[in-house]
Amino acid sequence: MHSSTARSLDVQVADAARAMAALGLVDAFGHVSARDVDHMVITPAADLATVEVSNCIRVPLNATSLPSGCPAEAWAHLALYNRFPATGAIARAQPAASLAVGMLAERIAPTHGQACWLGDSVPVYPSAQLVRDADRGRRLAEAIGSSDAMILRGNGAIAMAVDPATAVATMSVLAAACTVWLQTRDEPAAAMSADEIRSWQAVKHELLPRLGAHLLRKAATTRPAH
Repeated sequence: MHSSTARSLDVQVADAARAMAALGLVDAFGHVSARDVDHMVITPAADLATVEVSNCIRVPLNATSLPSGCPAEAWAHLALYNRFPATGAIARAQPAASLAVGMLAERIAPTHGQACWLGDSVPVYPSAQLVRDADRGRRLAEAIGSSDAMILRGNGAIAMAVDPATAVATMSVLAAACTVWLQTRDEPAAAMSADEIRSWQAVKHELLPRLGAHLLRKAATTRPAH
């Protein structure tokens, strides 16, 4: 039996998963997770549009194997939670623009104000190999550095946040940042200054959760009724 706290996390994870699908951030693949003390709650290896609370899977943060039905890339989630204790949720998706950026750059600087919430820059993980074991998960977690998101070469992106809704917002901001970068990379536009970046980062904790709440409401209005 889940505790009320665990139950609440299951609901948040399932809601975030369906929102990612409704917003077009994932195709048939992708996952959302949340930290619950010494466990994580993660969506199953399934279409996120179909995820229900009862489908969510609990995995110890010190797991040496994954339970049945768990996405194989859960190793990336586990590694990020163990490396970054403040991380409360993770979203894994395939925004179309991130696939292009992953083939063209090693990292991208903030392209607009909200992109500053991702970090001073967003790195591109150099390997397109699937992260399906603990060692590759650890290497991915090391490569993300001080950013809250990372583009995965040939394989979409991953984003960290304090809770599932904000993880959706972070992934949405990353998708927009990739789109803007592609549209402007050949233009002589001036990069955002350090002061401009810091001014946006100063309001991240106020504004990013608002974006997350907005996106979940937007997604709920676009999903077909069951």
